[in-house]
Amino acid sequence: MLYQIYETQRSLMAPFSEFSSAAAKLYNHPLSPFAQSPMAQRVSAGFDLMHRLAKDYEKPQFNIRGVIVSGTEVAVQEQVPIQKAFCQLRRFKRFTDNAAALEEMKSQPTVLVVAPLSGHHATLLRDTVRVLLQDHKVLITDWTDARTVPVGAGPFHLNDYIAYIQEFIRYLGPEVNVISVCQPTVPVFAAVSLLASAGEPTPRTLTMMGGPIDARKSPTAVNNLAMNKSYEWFENNVIYKVPSNFVGAGRQVYPGFLQHTGFVAMNPDRHLSSHYDYFLDLIRGDGESADSHREFYDEYNAVLDMPAEYYLDTIKTVFQEFSLVNGTWEVNGALVQPADITGSALLTIEGELDDISGAGQTQAAHALCTGIPAERKFHYDAIGAGHYGIFAGRRWREKIYPEVRDFIRRFGAPSSAADFAPGLTLTEGLAEADAPVPPPAPMPRRAHNPGPRRQG
Repeated sequence: MLYQIYETQRSLMAPFSEFSSAAAKLYNHPLSPFAQSPMAQRVSAGFDLMHRLAKDYEKPQFNIRGVIVSGTEVAVQEQVPIQKAFCQLRRFKRFTDNAAALEEMKSQPTVLVVAPLSGHHATLLRDTVRVLLQDHKVLITDWTDARTVPVGAGPFHLNDYIAYIQEFIRYLGPEVNVISVCQPTVPVFAAVSLLASAGEPTPRTLTMMGGPIDARKSPTAVNNLAMNKSYEWFENNVIYKVPSNFVGAGRQVYPGFLQHTGFVAMNPDRHLSSHYDYFLDLIRGDGESADSHREFYDEYNAVLDMPAEYYLDTIKTVFQEFSLVNGTWEVNGALVQPADITGSALLTIEGELDDISGAGQTQAAHALCTGIPAERKFHYDAIGAGHYGIFAGRRWREKIYPEVRDFIRRFGAPSSAADFAPGLTLTEGLAEADAPVPPPAPMPRRAHNPGPRRQG
């Protein structure tokens, strides 16, 4: 019933949002007589803020049209090599007719970025993808809003998530390097462990960023909520059926609007201050700061519904039973055993100020990966970085990305043309193509020391 009430409210607010947008322009347009009236700038700013608070936020686009590779700008085109009911495997294919840039792209490793299915769209990792594209072939898991998936497509459990990841890894081949951000660190860990136990090739490298591998360590407010409420409480209080005005009508989900309310409730003062600053920026005519605010909240306010089965499985497995670290997690009858991973290198990354995944939660993967030699396991602490700061923004670009790039360069670079998956062989002369490459360069000593934490 709550979902229906929310949808009714959203429908009622839509005309008001449009009116506010039109009024803001009326009091701001240089040719409008209203723009010459006293207090016009303040009135326009007020209506603009009302519009943004009342509007409905659709899924943003990645909007990555080009990147710089070896000093040359190359075009980027999105493709979807695998389409699943609950996910698209999205590839950012680079094109160039510059011979030097083409040769550089031939040698670059393939990276699969596993985005969270935890409220926001995969476009939240836009900055992650854009920076990675400078030195890698990049694909990402673009999860589907559950309210757009017909009930006939069936349920989607945590085990299905793991199966998706395994399918994507098999498709890309043993040369792939996997980066998991936040929530997917756990199912990605399980997917790779099961591949190793079955004797299948595992990714060259595993990079795990800010994820709850062991949620018992340094529990945050998010962890405490998941641990202190019963499974039945979540089942009875946050799960609702999709209303009839969506394709997925009748599907049980954890609605995006509830998740968004939780996000805002974690730092209400910060959001209130941000909106007030936006109002002042409009009055002052500071277009750059106003655009920055819009860009952030266009992404932050765009949320998706999560399949109820997947959400409840995650609560139970990751935050209540701690099945991974306790060694009791079974997926379709097979025990998840991270110790079986021997052929991958491991890098874990944590943010000093992360209020989603506490200190030590991601690094706990090292103790579980007893089959990976110590000289192939690394940890990096991002000093001053919060949860979002480890994969987006200045610290990601200037501090964290160089660590990830050098790690993959050392352990994950392709060895020969024959090693690439058929799906990644591209047209010679127009885009990325497969070719032999020289041995990977040694990793800078300052970036990684085996064993102990690194800070930066």
